[in-house]
Amino acid sequence: MYRFAIYGKGGIGKSTTCSALSCAFAELGLRVMQVGCDPKADSTLYLHNGERIPTMLDVLREKRDAATLEDLVHIGYRGIVCAEAGGPTPGLGCAGRGIAAAFEALDKRDAFEILKPDLVLYDVLGDVVCGGFAMPIREGYANRVFIVTSGENMSIYAAANIALAVDNFRERGYAALGGLILNRRNVPDEREKVETLAQELHTEILADLPRDDHISDAQDENRGVMEAYPDCAFARQIRQLAEAMLEQGE
Repeated sequence: MYRFAIYGKGGIGKSTTCSALSCAFAELGLRVMQVGCDPKADSTLYLHNGERIPTMLDVLREKRDAATLEDLVHIGYRGIVCAEAGGPTPGLGCAGRGIAAAFEALDKRDAFEILKPDLVLYDVLGDVVCGGFAMPIREGYANRVFIVTSGENMSIYAAANIALAVDNFRERGYAALGGLILNRRNVPDEREKVETLAQELHTEILADLPRDDHISDAQDENRGVMEAYPDCAFARQIRQLAEAMLEQGE
């Protein structure tokens, strides 16, 4: 089973990237599971025609131990198995601990043994890499971490922090850094800035994703870009990225 975690600061486009990758992997005939680990719970939005699926935390609050695996996961576009961790009640609780509770709920219900995905993608908020947000790195859920970044200063800063967290767990046999995914914002010297970051982190840029208006056009249609515009420049780059990630996973 391939197990990949996609990290990046909020608003950098990691959820769009992650959902597009899920589609690309599904196109290759793999059974894909995507787990959203952002309290906004919008990772799988455009795999369900723009409709939010119930979050695992909401279901657990309502049904507690009576919640079944079928209550926690939902089938989306191309048969992709989707789950959203969700977050605590605003002002109450810790989002990181909520993610940990959601992961424990999947484990308790033998989700991976029953669903038998060929590939699992974790879409993880990277502004803070602590507690539950670090679970895909430190608990052995993922074996490769890929960081989405642009050339913007805060995005690069977040990417460096994520890479440091991965490095801190490396000696324990946990996930390794697979590379950077440049999601362009068309800022000055963008490629050069991210190349410098890659050199400092001793990694590589696996993909250079263009700023593509087809993404927002697809979202206006409540569809993912891979479904609505499968031949656009962004979609072509995503497929190449998917192939590169599979090579690492092997």
